[in-house]
Amino acid sequence: MLLDRRALVGASIGLLGACSTLSGRAGAMRRDPFTLGVASGDPAPDGFVIWTRLAPDPLAPAGGMAPAPAAGAGGGAADPAFRRIVQSGEALAMPQEAHSLHVELAGLSPQRPYWYRFQAGGSVSDVGCARTLPAPGALVDRLHIASVGCHDYESGFFTAFGHLAREPLLDAVFHYGDYIYEFGRRARNPLRIHAGDETVTLEDYRRRYAQYKADPDLRAAHARAAFICSFDDHEVDDNWAAEWGKDGGATAAFAARKAAALQAWYEHMPVRRALRPGSGTRYFRRFDFGALMRMHVLDTRSCRSNQLCEARGDDLVCEERDDPARTMLGAPQEAWLAEGMDREPGWHFIAQQVLMLPFDVRADGADAAVRSTDNWNGYPAARRRMAALIADRQLTNVVIGSGDMHQHLAGYLPTDLDDPLSPPLASEFLATSITSGGTGSPRQPHQLHTLDHNPHVKLLNNQRGYQLYRVDARHWWADMKVLDQVDRPRGRLANLATYVVEQGRPGPILS
Repeated sequence: MLLDRRALVGASIGLLGACSTLSGRAGAMRRDPFTLGVASGDPAPDGFVIWTRLAPDPLAPAGGMAPAPAAGAGGGAADPAFRRIVQSGEALAMPQEAHSLHVELAGLSPQRPYWYRFQAGGSVSDVGCARTLPAPGALVDRLHIASVGCHDYESGFFTAFGHLAREPLLDAVFHYGDYIYEFGRRARNPLRIHAGDETVTLEDYRRRYAQYKADPDLRAAHARAAFICSFDDHEVDDNWAAEWGKDGGATAAFAARKAAALQAWYEHMPVRRALRPGSGTRYFRRFDFGALMRMHVLDTRSCRSNQLCEARGDDLVCEERDDPARTMLGAPQEAWLAEGMDREPGWHFIAQQVLMLPFDVRADGADAAVRSTDNWNGYPAARRRMAALIADRQLTNVVIGSGDMHQHLAGYLPTDLDDPLSPPLASEFLATSITSGGTGSPRQPHQLHTLDHNPHVKLLNNQRGYQLYRVDARHWWADMKVLDQVDRPRGRLANLATYVVEQGRPGPILS
């Protein structure tokens, strides 16, 4: 943490509006160490984390840095011109953490924007902006939260992040996961090719993050607002679960790979040091936006039971999925969530990675229901416990956020999980991908009649983009943002539809 209150040296940086897009950078060095930009995250009423990584040559070993500590400085200000410095000082970027810096600013005022930047080697970084959370129990008129994830570099351009950076109102961004993809080169787009083969070692993962984070649209989005980051499978290995890898099972090789992957995730995410990987690390955490919203960020990978019946997901051959011992969260996380949902006022936002509501993914023309094994449909006993947690407290203010499917989905968790026509228990909004799946279309060809088998799902769309939630005491609006294409730069953004949930009445309605 920065300990003194000295202003940063270096040339002045251009003025920003209230948490607006990137300004110019000042200062100079022969090799700019801030090629990966800056980021903020894990906000609190009195501060947030600010992050950067020194990497003058991002794709080179160690990012082009010497294997020794490097001096850096950073801090925050109450104005975009940095005339009112609120905290600044020096820190060491260590090679053991890829010369990344995680600075936990504290002692700030609640519910207001602050601006921050770093300095190293005579260069000054981009300027970032983040808002602190409201004070505990504070009355909040409205929040604006974006939900994003799934951006395979090879599947397209990160244009959606550029649009996100220009959203006029944004309090925070929930990143549900799949920040990188571990695959080697797949020749999907000659303009977007992974550097290196499939990621296995720590150096592999560091290089992959560096390639992604050097993207200017992603840099702009991080500089725009604080990110609340989780992870899903591709940060480690496709469809991994706890100690099981997709291909090799629970092996020493996978354990080493997962350790490397989570170390690299920590090094490149704006998260607190409490999330530094270790035997006792808890990746689930909670954020209170005053009295208006409590956000529960879940970890659905680290403690889940291994997938079953992955080769086929139809209900006739996968009855063992119903084993009550199977879990998505693990007992400690389930208990933590239950305790946190005892609060009644405002909204509960369950921010997690994969689809929770029952969903029949059968292709058009098929007779039997088909369920995924890589989301809550593969863990029905765990989903029943989640539904009971909501029902037993008689909560009517729960919104579930999810991702992973590379599609927009709006629907609800029914009170009877075996009857999609039963009344809504909790609303669910699943945000589409930034690029994964390519440009896409309004509906995949095999899904033209999918909603016929899922009457509790109100929207299914196969375009890229993100979701923006506008929340007040009575309503939760969800804007479905879509791009016309991601194969080339400068895709155009549109609002496909807006759904609204009324406080006390679960289930999204087309606005």
